[in-house]
Amino acid sequence: MIHIEQIAPELTWRLRRDVLYPNKSFYDMGMEEDSNGYHFGAFTDNQLVGVVSLFANGTDCQFRKLAISNSFQNNGYGRLLLKHMVCFAKSNGAIRIWCNARTTAIGFYLKTGFTKTGRTFSKNGFDYEIMESFFDNTQ
Repeated sequence: MIHIEQIAPELTWRLRRDVLYPNKSFYDMGMEEDSNGYHFGAFTDNQLVGVVSLFANGTDCQFRKLAISNSFQNNGYGRLLLKHMVCFAKSNGAIRIWCNARTTAIGFYLKTGFTKTGRTFSKNGFDYEIMESFFDNTQ
């Protein structure tokens, strides 16, 4: 059983490092904007197995650092965590949600309703494409 809740930014650091940046220091995982964001954790049996961070700018939201523990990947945890975060953003007035998706994760985001923008870039040895989804909040 999975349980998702809002967590402190520092609780995201270990999974950020272990999954996304295994050669970096634990303390390098904090981002300057963490204090201005929303952070979500997915738990199973009281173990933190997934994290994601959301940053709002008016009706535009960016999520960053979606990470699922390696031993829990491919079990739907990422999809559930993403869905929870998207619902949170939408219920708080978001019209657009987007991310810088690693090219290795594009298939995952396509399956969860995101579309490719065609805008690509490379940073710190990783290739990315900006992916996005829009909401109709007039209902």
